[in-house]
Amino acid sequence: MANSSSVSEFLLLAFADTRELQLLHFALFLGIYLAALLGNGLILTAIACDHRLHTPMYFFLLNLALLDLGYISTTLPKAMANFFWDTRAISYEGCAAQILFSLFLVVAEYSLLTVMAYDRYVAICKPLHYGSLLGSRTCAQMAAAAWGSGFLNAVLHTANTFSLPLCQGNAVDQFFCEIPQILKLSCSDAYLREAGLVVFSVSVLFGCSVFIVISYIQIFRVVLWIPSEQGRHKAFSTCLPHLAVVSLMVSTGMFAYLKPPSISSPYLDLVVAVLDSVVPPAVNPLIYSMRNQELRDAVRTLVEYTILQCIRL
Repeated sequence: MANSSSVSEFLLLAFADTRELQLLHFALFLGIYLAALLGNGLILTAIACDHRLHTPMYFFLLNLALLDLGYISTTLPKAMANFFWDTRAISYEGCAAQILFSLFLVVAEYSLLTVMAYDRYVAICKPLHYGSLLGSRTCAQMAAAAWGSGFLNAVLHTANTFSLPLCQGNAVDQFFCEIPQILKLSCSDAYLREAGLVVFSVSVLFGCSVFIVISYIQIFRVVLWIPSEQGRHKAFSTCLPHLAVVSLMVSTGMFAYLKPPSISSPYLDLVVAVLDSVVPPAVNPLIYSMRNQELRDAVRTLVEYTILQCIRL
C-alpha cells in the first residue's frame, strides 16, 4: 500500500488538450488575475492614502481586499503556469501549501465578513455608541481574530489531510489542490478522520451565517423606520455591497461543495470551481465601489494623481 511519503507530486486536471485552448485559458485567467490585482490594489492604496477613509468600515474593507488578493494568488498563478508550459504537475509541498493558504484565506474572509456585519449593525442600530464599541484597538482585535480563526482551521485540516495514506494514485480532478480531491486519493477510512474537523468547521461557518442574518434583520428593522428617503438610501448603500459579497461567496461555495451527486460532472465541477475561487476576488472590488461614493472619489483621486505623475516623468 502506497502512502503519502511515496507521492512526490500531484497531477492537476487539464482544462483542454489542444495547445490553442490552453493558451486561450491562460489569457482569460491572466485577464481575470490582473483585474483582481488592479481592483483590490486600488482599494488598498486608496484606503491607506486617504485619511477620510480611516474608519472601521474601510479598515475591514482593506483587510477584505488583502484576503481576496491572497486567495486568488494561491491558485491562479500555478494554473496559468500550467496552461502556458503545457504541464499538469504540482509538487507535494506546493499542493499542501495551496490547501493551507486557500483554506486559511477563505475561512478568514468569511469570519471578516461576519465582523463587517457587526460593524454595519452598530453603525445603523447604535450610532451613538459606534466610536466606543468600534475603537481602533477593538477593530484590530476583531480583524486579528478573523485571520487567526482562518489560520487555525487551515492548519488542522491540512495536517490531518496530509497525514493520511494515499492509495489511489496522484491525479487530482481539479485545477488546484483541495481537500475533497485529496481525500479521494486516500484510503477508505479517510473520511472518518476528517469528519470531526468538517463538523467543527461547518458549525463555525453556520454560526457566522446565523450572526449575519440576525444582524441584518435588526438593521432592516431600523432602516425601515428612518423617516427620510435619503437616510434610508444612505443606510442601504453601505449594507448592500456587503450583502452582495456575502451572497456571492455563500452561493458559489454551497453549489461547489453541496450540490447533489446526480448533477455532478467533471466539466460542471470545473466551472463551479472557477466561479467559487476566481470570480469573487475579482468582482468584490467592483461590488464595493459601485454604491460607495467616498470610495469611488478616493480611487478616482488616486488614479488622477498617478496619471499626472506618469505624465511629469
